[in-house]
Amino acid sequence: MHYRSLGRTELKVSAISLGTMTWGEQNTEAEAFEQIRVAKTAGVNLLDTAEMYPVPPRAETYTRTETIIGNYFRQHGDRADWVLASKAAGPGRDMDYIRDGGLAFTKANLTAALEASLKRLNTDYLDLYQLHWPDRRTNYFGQLGYVHNDADFTPIEETLEALDGLVKAGKVRHVGLSNETPWGVQRFLHLSETRGWPRVVSIQNPYNLLNRSFEVGLAEQAIREQVGLLAYSPLAFGVLAGKYLNGARPEGARLTLFERFQRYSNPQTQRAAQAYVELAREHGLDPAQMALAFVTSRPFVTSNIIGATSLAQLESNLASSELVLDQETLAAIEAIHVDQPNPAP
Repeated sequence: MHYRSLGRTELKVSAISLGTMTWGEQNTEAEAFEQIRVAKTAGVNLLDTAEMYPVPPRAETYTRTETIIGNYFRQHGDRADWVLASKAAGPGRDMDYIRDGGLAFTKANLTAALEASLKRLNTDYLDLYQLHWPDRRTNYFGQLGYVHNDADFTPIEETLEALDGLVKAGKVRHVGLSNETPWGVQRFLHLSETRGWPRVVSIQNPYNLLNRSFEVGLAEQAIREQVGLLAYSPLAFGVLAGKYLNGARPEGARLTLFERFQRYSNPQTQRAAQAYVELAREHGLDPAQMALAFVTSRPFVTSNIIGATSLAQLESNLASSELVLDQETLAAIEAIHVDQPNPAP
């Protein structure tokens, strides 16, 4: 396993990290514990979760994932071995069941969110605390084009000052963003420099062969400002593994169980996915491993967040960390991307 600096901090995180959004929905607590064991043995040290997990979010399952992780730490006592990251849910998206609807990124709401997460996670601090999506209305979660909206939102100054208080209290070591735009990243960085508040160390956005929109605007910021990408959905919900080709719907798979993720089912996504899968097989590669190796190799990526519902999937995904794609394969990937760019943003 390779390790990379988390922003400008002293922390080194594994190039592959363990995502947890299936725990409590598609995976039991016992299965989650076994995933943690396998990932740790492979050298993974970054564990990423969120207060709203598992996904898809529901009032009935809200907080289950953090609770499972807290139970793991209670049983195994190895909290110090992990870089633990969680996220605070933002406003909107019909989630008033989270903290009774107190979702704006104000001091009171962020403090309440963090305290509840710490209790569930059975820890007294987080290594990385992330804002799960912007407080303001902007283009994220599949929206490429920007449509300006003048609706009120919590000023970023207020949010970052609140995070500064959590850092000074010793409850958060570092802060990060998620599903953020170039303007948002730059605004947070400017306030950090001018006010002396915590500097964001990472941005967790989607990035995969079917959605490379991060490369426009955010990739340069990630490198120049050392705010690296924690890439989520690197397999586009398994589409890049090839298991959904030709209309297949494997039993227990995410797109079989949940209909809300339509961007992974449109015709252009299916065409591009088939091209990538065929390319991998032509080069004697596992399609999922090729897709993951591409993400991990990008210079703006700090860590590639993998998830799995079975140990076989997990072990295969972990093995991708040792795969280096040759120039011929990379050129062929680029040709497919030029022909069908970002079909599943």
